[in-house]
Amino acid sequence: ETRLWTPDDILWTPPEKSGERAEKFGPLTGKYCEDLASVFRRKTRTVTAGPVKFGSEHPIVRQTMGTTSTKDVKGTVDQIMRCADVGFDLVRITVVGMKEANACHEIRDSLNRKGYDIPLCADMHFQPKVAIKTAEAVEKIRINPGNFADGRKQDEDEVSYETDEDFLRDRDYMVEAFTPLIETCKKFDRAMRIGTNHGSLSARILSFYGDSPRGMVESAIEFADMCRALDYHNFVFSMKASNPVVMIQGYRLLAAEMYRLGWDYPLHLGVTEAGEGEDGRMKSAIGIGALLADGLGDTIRVSLTEDPECEYAPCNRLAEIGTARHSDSAELAGQRAVASYTDSRDFQSFARRSGRLPEQQEGDQLDYRGLLNRDGSVLSAVEPEALREPQQLYASLGCKTVVGLPFKDISTTDALLLSAPPPLDDTLGRQTLKRLMDVAILPVIPAAALAAAPVEGAVALVSLEEAASGAAPPCAGRVVVRLSGEESAEEVRQLKALPHAFVLLDPPPSLSRLHASRRVFSLFEQEGIDSAVIHAFRPPPSDGNELALQLGSQVGGLLCDGLGDGVAIVPQEGASFGTDFLRTTSFGLLQGARMRSTKTEFVSCPSCGRTLFDLQEVTAQISSRTGHLPGVAIAIMGCIVNGPGEMADADFGYVGGAPGKV
Repeated sequence: ETRLWTPDDILWTPPEKSGERAEKFGPLTGKYCEDLASVFRRKTRTVTAGPVKFGSEHPIVRQTMGTTSTKDVKGTVDQIMRCADVGFDLVRITVVGMKEANACHEIRDSLNRKGYDIPLCADMHFQPKVAIKTAEAVEKIRINPGNFADGRKQDEDEVSYETDEDFLRDRDYMVEAFTPLIETCKKFDRAMRIGTNHGSLSARILSFYGDSPRGMVESAIEFADMCRALDYHNFVFSMKASNPVVMIQGYRLLAAEMYRLGWDYPLHLGVTEAGEGEDGRMKSAIGIGALLADGLGDTIRVSLTEDPECEYAPCNRLAEIGTARHSDSAELAGQRAVASYTDSRDFQSFARRSGRLPEQQEGDQLDYRGLLNRDGSVLSAVEPEALREPQQLYASLGCKTVVGLPFKDISTTDALLLSAPPPLDDTLGRQTLKRLMDVAILPVIPAAALAAAPVEGAVALVSLEEAASGAAPPCAGRVVVRLSGEESAEEVRQLKALPHAFVLLDPPPSLSRLHASRRVFSLFEQEGIDSAVIHAFRPPPSDGNELALQLGSQVGGLLCDGLGDGVAIVPQEGASFGTDFLRTTSFGLLQGARMRSTKTEFVSCPSCGRTLFDLQEVTAQISSRTGHLPGVAIAIMGCIVNGPGEMADADFGYVGGAPGKV
């Protein structure tokens, strides 16, 4: 006989707001990962979904979500088989009502007959009773605390919780609705994901905690408390958001709470509604890559507005990049090579470090304020030969032109990185450079090369040692100091007395970029150095997708911590990236890290069985008509589950409301 559980039967985690949690378990410390100085996977228990195991003792699980209507059994089976064939370990499918629940049984049986044992996860919203029927068929259930049993249709403006007592009083319905599913999952040995979503927090949570990472975490903890009270531990957590900054904060805060509470449940990582193309891959790389770089994450999904099979390549590559962080000998050596430091970041709050911007000085003939942009800067690496094709170069740099002369536009390169100035006898090249300098697109040139072929007013790039010895040539109007991250604290301290426009942070391959960069920023904070910092990124030959994943993983996570004022991509020898492509990719990084918006921001969901129109086609139509609106955020959602919430930060939104109707 099924037991009827009540809130009094649950050992609830003490509230955070009142301070009771800190009294019982101690204060929340700065620990959100195993080690801040090197990468170790966070130790977790093993969670099992059919033949697949999640946890720190197992490889990162790669998963996707189907886009067919689950009632279309044959179409769903065919798509799942395609996903399995490309390499996915698990596929999630949509369950809206009892028809889909019954179809899940047919889908599972059909896959078994065809020799496919890939586990299925049912995506559940609003329907506790349907979830119980579905759990009999599939290996894993995903529930959303915001609308599964804490989501009775209330508007947050209509509810108000001023005290802990008010907030805790409404747990009766949650326990009544959720505990039968827990018992079913125990009976059939099913896994579960407690998947909080920033866009669909309940009115109760929003009223008490606000639209915040803390609200996401507390919502998940309540549901975990119910699982634990029933001695059910075969579950994982997720903290998804379309904003990588919010997503990173949510996961780190949850991990920190689990360290405090002594919990060891695995984490499912994902940036929801990431979009399509390189932008979608970039946002996913920023959020997922940043967390994997700290050893967090046991299963990942890259949510793209594309066919699910297309998600495998970036998903698998991010898993490889994340695994290498704690297993590759060169990566580990690079982490050990970074000198010890005190990590001063506060993961509980987000504050972007504000680097000092260049200012004009008396007697300046050029506008040096144009070197950097307050919202984030892009520097383009250019070879001297490119200056001999001025119109092509202006276009590649994103300039608008009037009668052939360049001018800065909204997404124009802020400054140039030249390996050398044009030769003294290159009249055309020097004329092109002069015209760019006249509109505040200034060149940064290594001091020795600049001394050999002077350009009046150019910016000299020097090492810290060269800066201290006054190595900048007389023609230099400003100096940029290059740091490798190997400098001692004493050497870094010299920056305080050295005039410079900004710092170019350029760690060698022998150092872990993540840890060397964090160390430099920690030293800057200790010494009160407010220099702006541009991250130099030197990619090897690859394609655009690999560049987006590497750039997002390696630099994006630092920017999402507020560490850095921009990026300069300097391709290694043999790389064939064009200047225009690298510029737009750089601006994509800044926009994905929520810094500088230079193009229309599309928050588009990846579609699922709830979507009753062709989301990819509609997204393409909307993009073609609104892609000319820089700084405008447009949300394109397939249904109401996350739609209204994820559209909160958008200026305009499109959401599916009825079959064939947007």
